[in-house]
Formats: sequence, C-alpha cells, structure tokens
Amino acid sequence: MEASGGGLTEHAARNRKAWDSYAVDFVEPGERAWASMEPTWGIWSVAECDLDALPEVAGKDVVELGCGTAYWSAWLMRRGARVVGIDNSAKQLETALRLQREHGLEFPLIHASAEAVPLPSRSFDVALSEYGASIWCDPHLWIPEAARLLRPGGHLVFLTNSVIAMLTAPDSGPSTDRLVRDQFGMNRFEFPGEASVEFHLPHGELIDVLATNGFALERLIELQAPEHGDPGPWDYVTLEWARRWPSEEIWRSRRL
Repeated sequence: MEASGGGLTEHAARNRKAWDSYAVDFVEPGERAWASMEPTWGIWSVAECDLDALPEVAGKDVVELGCGTAYWSAWLMRRGARVVGIDNSAKQLETALRLQREHGLEFPLIHASAEAVPLPSRSFDVALSEYGASIWCDPHLWIPEAARLLRPGGHLVFLTNSVIAMLTAPDSGPSTDRLVRDQFGMNRFEFPGEASVEFHLPHGELIDVLATNGFALERLIELQAPEHGDPGPWDYVTLEWARRWPSEEIWRSRRL
C-alpha cells in the first residue's frame, strides 16, 4: 500500500479522520462484496447486468477513486481489467489489502485523496467511483483530476445520491415526501453529529462541471429500488420511498 500524505484540503483532512473511524463498520460489507462474483450498485445492490452502466473493461486500465475496501476493483479485475485503487482512509485500505490476500487478487492500493492523485496523466481508460470521490470529494476538484488521469475516449462512471434524495433529507432520519433543502446553492453538506463532509450538485451544475472538464455525458441512470430491496444499515431512505423516487443515480461520461 503506497502512501501520499500532505496537501489535503480542509474537508479531505476531515474526511480522512472520519473514515478511519468509520472503517470498522465497512469490514463485513466489504467481505460480503468481495465474496460475490457479480458487480452490484449502491445500497440496493442493483445488478450491473441489469443496468449496463459500465463500458467494456477487459484489457483496460481502470482507476477506482475512493475505493474503500476495493470490492469494485476486485470485481473489475476479475473481468480482466488492470486496476488501481485510491482511497483517503488508511484503515479502509488495510481491509482491502487483507481481502486481496484472502482472495488471491493483487493490484496497487494508494493512500491519497482523489482530489490529488499521485499518478501520471492519461494513465487510464476508465475512472470509477461508487460512493467514493463522487460524494466525499469536491466535484470542482476531483472531476478535473479524473479528466487528467483519463486518456481521450476514456470513461468516467460514478454513483452518488440523487438530487431529490438530498433535497428531501432532514438533518436526521430518512428522506421524506417534502422538500426540506434549497436546490440553489447545493454543494457542501454537513450533517449534525457527523464529522465528515459530503458534496452534492444539482444536475445542471454537475453537467456543466463535466462539460468544462472535457466530458460528454452518455447516460444518467436513476435507480429504483428492487421490489423487495433491503438497504441494510443505510437508513437514510426507506424502501417505500426509493420505490417512488430515485435515491441514487449513476453518471457515465466520456472524455473527449
């Protein structure tokens, strides 16, 4: 596991400390995900084979930005990709390294913020984030960094919370059927009692950030929870709610 230390933004430093403390809660979900052979997305575990969100990855260089326990990296390596995992939390990467050994898979893991990745430009064909950089990094910093890392024609694919989920999220408890936040001015979110910092942009602003950094949007997939879905411990949205409105969305864009 390689390390990259200084130069963190204020929120990245806060998130590093927070995620080192959260990491213990992600050991068991990481173990289950590594043991599964089929990629799934988000808290509802929607199968990739039902969404076709990813480009072809066999024989491609892939970077996972905010890999956590690196189960997505493992899934992609099993599909023939050459993978590098980046994460801001050393504790998360400790779990990822142990699971690599247990499953006989080996790929580089780098301790760094996705806002400043210590790797050369134009090194990758695909950049992926599932609740990694896509939520815990400033989009005005991590998306330009993803653009730098990608070769022309490469793809950026990421999953994040939906806009409507954030607009209806109270300070505590699950989203409701009422707007409780302003859409204008969405960007940085800090919830009471949480040490971490999240980032969420409205669709129009996020499309502008992608376009400014040389990306053409190919797909925006708004996920509906399966009929008998189970979000597990993630109680910020109920099944009934997520059957009516998208709680998560997948963005796929191509580097021009």
